[in-house]
Amino acid sequence: MAEKPHLNLVFIGHVDHGKSTLVGRLLYDSGALSEQEYRKLESEAKEKGKATFAFAYAMDKLKEERERGLTIDVAYKKFEGKKNYFTIIDAPGHKDFVKNMITGTSQADAAVLVVAAKESVQPQTKEHAFLAQVMGIKQLIVAINKMDEINYDEGKYKEVQGAVKKLLTSVGFKEESVKFIPVSAWVGDNVVKKSDKLSWYKGDTLIDTLDEFKAAKLPTDKPLRLPIQDVYNIKGVGTVPVGRVETGVLKPNDKIIINPPGVSGEVKTIEMHHEQLPEAKPGDNIGFNVRGIGKGDVARGDVVGHEKDPPTVAKEFTAQIVVLSHPTAIPVGYTPVFHLHTAQLSCSVTEIQKKLDPKTGQVKEEKPKFLKTGDAAVIKVVPTKPVVVEEYKKFPQLGRFAIRDMGQTVAAGIVLSVTPREK
Repeated sequence: MAEKPHLNLVFIGHVDHGKSTLVGRLLYDSGALSEQEYRKLESEAKEKGKATFAFAYAMDKLKEERERGLTIDVAYKKFEGKKNYFTIIDAPGHKDFVKNMITGTSQADAAVLVVAAKESVQPQTKEHAFLAQVMGIKQLIVAINKMDEINYDEGKYKEVQGAVKKLLTSVGFKEESVKFIPVSAWVGDNVVKKSDKLSWYKGDTLIDTLDEFKAAKLPTDKPLRLPIQDVYNIKGVGTVPVGRVETGVLKPNDKIIINPPGVSGEVKTIEMHHEQLPEAKPGDNIGFNVRGIGKGDVARGDVVGHEKDPPTVAKEFTAQIVVLSHPTAIPVGYTPVFHLHTAQLSCSVTEIQKKLDPKTGQVKEEKPKFLKTGDAAVIKVVPTKPVVVEEYKKFPQLGRFAIRDMGQTVAAGIVLSVTPREK
């Protein structure tokens, strides 16, 4: 059998609009979550008095397992369509949701934006739609969920669809690249199985629409870049960094360098979903064992490359950003937390070079004193400690970032150019 194209899929949307339940339903109805696993989750959910959360538990359960470090790939759940196979990225918990959402979205090939039919567009719907756009997601499905709560009413569905369409085009999505589907994750309508309650809807189910997504051409010809998500120390094995290959190919016996610490080593083995791999390609979430690297040498946020083409450690970089929401204004000297691939660190905005019109990208003002909500701009940034930063043009996955402050996403952007630090 030829291998199916693989896509990383992220589910986004306002809290309580049913993301986890939709994911659980998709896994269960497509056979990726067994009857036995489901029954177990269902009884646990009932015991906790949350029967309707059974599906959501499917993803949250994985998160706890991951926290206990039982295995290295449980945060990623696989399921298959007829044409594509998918890895669902990270079950989002409430408190660290946006953080996961940013790391998750920057790895995703496609997204499902979940909007509850009754509540329609909410503040987080806007934030997530905008982030998905800035993070470079081109393929989007909008699942208008909880149709059972509005009695499968076509009129109300169209109204919500109109509101979401307006939002998405305003943040820069092209209308033709977005598909809308009415679903009820809880009842199971239109997720994997067609529903007679939605006879007015003539389109495909969610799973069939996911099959229409195109997997991107793998950037195997680019130099290796693999941001580290976690580092495990496994008895009898040693240090096992875990992460997703973004570009290039990693093979056993490769000589690698991990920046910014600048430690070198040799890859012994590579593992994915408990199987040894002869090579890891872009999109693969892997654990790999490295000869010559000890416990404290590497951490989340470091990036792996081959010795002959090491990842760029930035002294400073120029970026284009859009301010999503800031209660006051962003002045020169502002030092919030930047989320760059898997790294999180404070960086200083040392210069605001120009303000742009977010709709046209034209220069609105040279050297403004500050930026406020809704502004787009070109800025110069100096990281407070060494970090790998790459140009968005060369390595889109390592050239996108979000800026967080006061518990919210303040801005998001892409890296235009990098000044490397001297050796």
